[in-house]
Amino acid sequence: MKNLFSVGNTKFWSKTVTENDIASFTDDKVHPVYSTFALGRDAEWACRQFVLEMKEAHEEGIGTFLTIQHLSPALVGQKVEFEVTICELKGNAIHCNFTARVGNRVIATGTQGQKILTKEKINSIFQSLQ
Repeated sequence: MKNLFSVGNTKFWSKTVTENDIASFTDDKVHPVYSTFALGRDAEWACRQFVLEMKEAHEEGIGTFLTIQHLSPALVGQKVEFEVTICELKGNAIHCNFTARVGNRVIATGTQGQKILTKEKINSIFQSLQ
């Protein structure tokens, strides 16, 4: 693992809300807005941007937790900007705070954690569960 970052380092990532991101269960569309589920997926991806630079070829990141306060909707076609800041680095663990905005409006805040492990270790864990 490369130690490239410090607590307080920030990254930005953005995405435009699509029909695939709206709130739905099975085939039932609930609301035509950015779902909490899709927001969580994208928040995890935004936080992973640090891991992509930190992990070495024989390593991979694995999520450990995700919290979301979904505060306001985002409509299909709106651009969501994620601001991600490292709040803790401890050993092979990285924890980030994130804020998601549409323009100046905060639509969500939360935290996300990942650990960087060797691919061999991750495969071993998965195999032990079979």
